[in-house]
Formats: sequence, structure tokens, C-alpha cells
Amino acid sequence: MTSYTHSLTQASTTEQLTESAEEAAGAVNDFWRNDLVQEWLVQAPLKIAVILIVASILHWALRRTVNRLARRNIASGGRGTRRLLPGRLARQDTEVTRQMELLSVTQEKRRQSRVKTISGVFNSAIAIVIWTWAVMAILSAVGVNVAPLIASAGVVGVAIGFGAQSLVKDFLSGIFMLIEDQYGIGDTIDVGDGIVGDVEEISLRVTTLRDIDGGLWYVRNGEILRIGNLSDGYAIARLQIPVGLDNDTETTLQIIGDAAREAVRDPRIADLVIEEPVINGVTDIQPDHVSYRVSVKTLPGDQWTVQRLAQAKVVNALRVHGVSMPYLATLSRPGVEKPDALGD
Repeated sequence: MTSYTHSLTQASTTEQLTESAEEAAGAVNDFWRNDLVQEWLVQAPLKIAVILIVASILHWALRRTVNRLARRNIASGGRGTRRLLPGRLARQDTEVTRQMELLSVTQEKRRQSRVKTISGVFNSAIAIVIWTWAVMAILSAVGVNVAPLIASAGVVGVAIGFGAQSLVKDFLSGIFMLIEDQYGIGDTIDVGDGIVGDVEEISLRVTTLRDIDGGLWYVRNGEILRIGNLSDGYAIARLQIPVGLDNDTETTLQIIGDAAREAVRDPRIADLVIEEPVINGVTDIQPDHVSYRVSVKTLPGDQWTVQRLAQAKVVNALRVHGVSMPYLATLSRPGVEKPDALGD
């Protein structure tokens, strides 16, 4: 009897467990088949995964294409030296060819820097567009109505646009500056208001300049109304030499010309000079002096080095040949009395 009762108890327990397992399985099955569960645990994650994969592939492919085009453009070389020698030399000797090659190298470095900067801008734009689309697509996949967001973004964009017109102006100016190759890193430029310096950094919003005194200038691209590039193509070293009125002009011109031609052959600047000096002659007459001008075509950015050394050479030559200088130098010559104001 006891054994029979125990068997009945076990059978009842087994039956209860079986019913509980079936109920649990049914509940799980019902839960899994629920449309809301299917949407959030299966469909939405799959959509998000597909969107992320597509966005990643698009970003990688477009970025790779831009970088490949940039590398191909850099490897193919540019258009050579542009605006190089408007009045080209009649002779094409080895020295001139070598100097033209130096100019070509300078232009090529600027071109490569511009290509790299533009490719970086394109890569940033690609990333912004693709991942903005990805975020909007993911929100739509999880059931968020993106239409009000887009409309709100448009309204906010208009409001921000009115408040950030100068910022938009800076970016647009920076983009056109890069496309038109107005200047590059390492160029010496004049942006107006007495600001002249070497370009150290270029972004879409700001150009950074280092002036001759070491000051660092941050100039917004949208505020640059005109640019004087002193390093593009070639440069002119201009010598303005004043001498006393009591000197013979023809003799003085001959001395200055010989000294300038000798100066450009100095090993310290010979590689920086493109053409022989041009003696422009008398360019200014004042009550106490006559001014002579000499122009020397140089590599871009090296005009000041040539100018400093050539001026020193010309002054020494004038002194050696007894050519008087204006002002106190003229007054100090024998037979010329000093005014009382210059006495004691």
C-alpha cells in the first residue's frame, strides 16, 4: 500500500513538472513570436548592423578613392613652374636651367601641400555626410520619426546661419583659397593693414602668419580682402641707392651696375639669383640726393637675402670709387662746411 501511494505521488509530481515545462516553453515561444519582440530583438538590430556596415564600407571606399587620387596627383607632378619667367632669357645655359629646376621644386612642394590639404577637407566632408545619414537611418530603423528632426535642424540651421555668417564666410573663403592656390605654407604674404609674414599654418577658418619680429598673427580667412604673395613663382630684389648730387650720373650708373653684377656672383647668393641685375637708372631726384634703382630677379622668398648682400657690395664699391653719399656723408667731404646745427 505504501509503495502504491509513493508511485502515485511520483507520477503526480512528474506530471506537474511536465505541465510546468510545457507552460514555460509556451510562454517563451509566445514571447519570441511577439511582433514587438521580433521587431526590437531581431529586425531592428539587423537593420542597424546593415546600416553600420554600409556606412563603414562607403566611408572606407570614398576615403580610399580621395587618398588615391591625391597620391596619384602628387606622383604625377604638377604643371611645372607657372608665372616663372614672363620675359624668359634668350639663352638657356646650364646655370639658368638649374635655377629653373629649383623654382620648379619650390612650386611642386606648394602644390603637394595644397593637394594634401584639399584631400583632408574632402575626407572630413565625406565623413560628416555619411555618418549623419547613418545616424538618421538608425533612428528611423528604431521607429523614431526623423521628419520633425530634419525640419527642426533646418530651422536651427537657419538661425545658426544668421548668427554665424562670419564663420561661414571664413570657411568659404578658406575653401576657395585652397582651390585657387592663392598661397601655401612657407609663403611670405601681405594680407593688408601692414601684416606681412610667413605662412605657418592654414585651416579652413584661420591662416597663421609669423612676421619679421616673430609675432604670430591669426588672420580669419573671411577678413582677407586681398593677398600679396611674395613667394609665388619668382621674386624681385630691389635696390634703391641714394647718392650725392655732385656725382656724375653716368659714372655712378656704371659703378653701381658693375658692383651689382659682381654681387650676384657671390657664392652665398649665386644659387638664389635667376637673371642678371637690371639697372633701372635714376628713379628719384631730391634736393640733396639722386636715387638709383637696381632690380634682381630671385627665387621666391629669397629676395631679401639677395637685397641685403647686394646693397652692401654696392655701398662698398661706391666708397672705393669715391662716390659721395647724401646727407652727412656729403657734408663731411673736404671743402664743405658743416652747418652750425651740426657743429657742437
